[in-house]
Amino acid sequence: MAATPRPDLVLSHAVVTSDVTGNFDDIDIEAWLRNLPTHEYQRCAPGDHKAAGYTVDDDGTPMSINVEVIGAGLVIQNYRYEVASKHYCKMVSISDVLSPAGWTTTQVIWELGMEQLEGDQLRYVNTVTSHPTEEFLEFITASGQTFEEAAAARQEASGRHCELETPHYAQSIVAYAKANASA
Repeated sequence: MAATPRPDLVLSHAVVTSDVTGNFDDIDIEAWLRNLPTHEYQRCAPGDHKAAGYTVDDDGTPMSINVEVIGAGLVIQNYRYEVASKHYCKMVSISDVLSPAGWTTTQVIWELGMEQLEGDQLRYVNTVTSHPTEEFLEFITASGQTFEEAAAARQEASGRHCELETPHYAQSIVAYAKANASA
C-alpha cells in the first residue's frame, strides 16, 4: 500500500482564527515552530498534544514533528516546511495515524498565519486540511467504512481540535515574540 495523497478528496478542512495583541514586526512563526518546546506544545491543546520537535529531512528540508490525539486517533505528523516566513508558514505531512482499527496514513496541510488588523491588534489564522492517501482509502474500505463516513468523523474531530488549539497557538506565538523582541 502506498502513502500517495489524494488531493482531489478532502477528509477535513478547518479555518479557525484568534485575535491577539502584539507587535506585528516581532512575530516570527517560523522561529516559534523551530523552537517550540514539547511542554508549550502540550499547553496549546491540553490532553490532545503529546510531543513536538524539530529536525530536518534527508534532503535538509526543515521539519516539525508533532504527536497528538485527534478524535480516536493518535497522529504522528512529519511536517515538511513548504513555506517558512515570519508571518506565514505552510507545512505538509504524510501523517501516521493509529486508530482503534490499526495504522494508516493521511496527508495533512497545516497553514499558520498572522495578520495585522490595526496597530497591535493581530489575527492568527490556523488552517488545517486533511486529504486521504491511497492507503487510507484501502484501510477504510477494508474496515467497512465509506469515505463519507470517515470524512464526517474526521471533520468533526479535527474541527473540535482546531477550536481548542488555535487561541493557545496565537497566545504562544505572541509570547514568543515578546520574549525574543530586540531591546
